[in-house]
Amino acid sequence: MAGGEQKKAGGEQKKAGGGGKKKEVKKETGLGLSYTKEGNFGEWYSEVVVNAEMIEYYDISGCYILRPWAIAIWENMQTFFDAEIKKMKVKNCYFPLFVSPGVLEKEKDHIEGFAPEVAWVTKSGKSDLEVPIAIRPTSETVMYPYYSKWIRGHRDLPLKLNQWCNVVRWEFSNPTPFIRSREFLWQEGHTAFATKEEADTEVLQILELYRRIYEEFLAIPVIKGRKSEMEKFAGGLYTTSVEAFIPNTGRGIQGATSHCLGQNFAKMFEIDFENEKGEKAKVWQNSWAYSTRTIGVMVMVHGDDKGLVLPPKVAAVQVIVIPVPYKDADTQGIFDACAATVATLSEAGIRAEADLRDNYSPGWKYSDWEMKGVPLRIEIGPRDLANNQVRAVRRDNGAKTDISRVFLVEQVKGMLDKIHENLFEVAKQKRDASIQVAKTWDEFVTALGQKKMILAPWCDEEEVEKDVKARTKGEMGAAKSLCTPFEQPELPEGTLCFASGKPAVKWTYWGRSY
Repeated sequence: MAGGEQKKAGGEQKKAGGGGKKKEVKKETGLGLSYTKEGNFGEWYSEVVVNAEMIEYYDISGCYILRPWAIAIWENMQTFFDAEIKKMKVKNCYFPLFVSPGVLEKEKDHIEGFAPEVAWVTKSGKSDLEVPIAIRPTSETVMYPYYSKWIRGHRDLPLKLNQWCNVVRWEFSNPTPFIRSREFLWQEGHTAFATKEEADTEVLQILELYRRIYEEFLAIPVIKGRKSEMEKFAGGLYTTSVEAFIPNTGRGIQGATSHCLGQNFAKMFEIDFENEKGEKAKVWQNSWAYSTRTIGVMVMVHGDDKGLVLPPKVAAVQVIVIPVPYKDADTQGIFDACAATVATLSEAGIRAEADLRDNYSPGWKYSDWEMKGVPLRIEIGPRDLANNQVRAVRRDNGAKTDISRVFLVEQVKGMLDKIHENLFEVAKQKRDASIQVAKTWDEFVTALGQKKMILAPWCDEEEVEKDVKARTKGEMGAAKSLCTPFEQPELPEGTLCFASGKPAVKWTYWGRSY
């Protein structure tokens, strides 16, 4: 697993900040990575997120500083998602970080699911608090006592709220930047409806927005599906998710979740309303969230041995312009052309910057911006100046093209679109090559050993899933169900469950996961 800072938080700070002499030199020259993606994925990932200036390690294990390069990606996704949910009449709000124990423990299944990860405030100064206060791991129990207060009649419905906030889950297993951290940023939507039909419709509307974030912004293919009873949200009716896969580690990763909570929380928190017939009824509720984990998935899927590879739609800088002056060249003319290029692109809505630092060579700058994953590099040298052109170099495949400055904007826009398409296609090919159909237990175990995402016929029994987990436990971690895809292949009559030999009722994806 990437990171491993549980064991060596201090050691990692050294690694991140340059402890020994060798590291110091490396930081100064800014040359490359010590590890390859194929050779040591965990160390490669830890190095990329630090060297690309996404995060800095903090002195509390499992907590990370998110630097501007990472926050810009989060903001670009946020801008899209926030606008989309507002079209659905969802309103933003903010609830406190703290939860009283009485409220937190009201929904038994829910708190049992989160209990090991709940952090508690027990002191104020040197005095013990009379009643300890929990820090939210999620906000159902924070918000729903007030839904009960605000919802009285059918005219108060639907109630659709969202908050952009942080949550704390005191994880103890393998903290990893973005993927598994003790504090993370997310949005969490909490909605209440008069009917189950309305709730069911919204679950899928939100799930589609999550698919769009992954596929249209992060260029990552995902599978939409439903979680098993064992893997669903604690206390909910059912959970849907978008699932990604990391071929290098052979692990699935839950990308985002949209839950139908049913009426369970409405019963616990007495969220009743008077319907149009004047009868008392319970509301139907949903909750849905995606987090900064999205950024980690992007790094893992697209990153290479030169560093980060950013999809254009989320990159803080889409185009970096670098002057390449030779001896006796018209340096000022080249610098002016760089500034003009940035201005032209910026006016067209493209996020462009020039790197005019005079204490680094062009070659050093190329490596630096490749490490940071900028989608397109534009170089301007004396020959380009003479020919009224620029040279464009793609980060995803290294392809070089000379572009006339007359057609600069349309050419660059076209290239950015092609970069996104290529990143998505390459990721999809790698993901698809990792999917294996297994119809028997032996086929399943073989595929699991080959780091595959396994599509298998299943009887949909919880005991069988528990048994699969128990039988696959090992150093790499147990296999579990990832999701049952909405797009189901045909299930021929008489097909048996891969694990129990009982009649199969559905196809489900299985594998190890983050």
